[in-house]
Amino acid sequence: MKRLLTLIVFSFVLFVVASSAQAQMDMLKPAPELKKLDYFLGNWSLEGDMKPGAMGPGGKMTETEANKWMDGDFFLQCNVEFKSTNMGNGTGVAYMGYNSDEKVYTYDAFNSMGEAEHSKGTLDGDTWNWASEDKMGGMKMKTHFIIKTLSPTSYTFKFDMSQDGTTWNTVMEGKATKTK
Repeated sequence: MKRLLTLIVFSFVLFVVASSAQAQMDMLKPAPELKKLDYFLGNWSLEGDMKPGAMGPGGKMTETEANKWMDGDFFLQCNVEFKSTNMGNGTGVAYMGYNSDEKVYTYDAFNSMGEAEHSKGTLDGDTWNWASEDKMGGMKMKTHFIIKTLSPTSYTFKFDMSQDGTTWNTVMEGKATKTK
């Protein structure tokens, strides 16, 4: 009887250890593509010109970003503060990641003006192309946000919008610089 009890306890312990080891092996690991987002790590300062148009009369905008990996290294968290002569001042948070099933980068942003943005992106050489489709004022709008890497510490950006996906209007252009 004592031997049977020992065998049952040993079998149970072996089962628990094996289950724990299997769970650790099955834990997700960040996709290798996420390492490319390391470029955006740290603090950035952005300056841009908003063009007159559907978004308003245009004007200057500035933004600061503090970007760091969330625990697990699946999402880069971007904490944003912005000032704009056109849209006012505010804050936001964004999350950059990678969707392995669709083979695209993801960008999900939310700001203090109640806006939510969900974009998908690709990287081609030194150029990031982010695209989304949103409703603005009840109308469907397609957007492109293009980032051109200039150096490890700077990039240019351009934000375009289109109602039909054919005719594009530049809404904003500018430059970002990594700060200490």
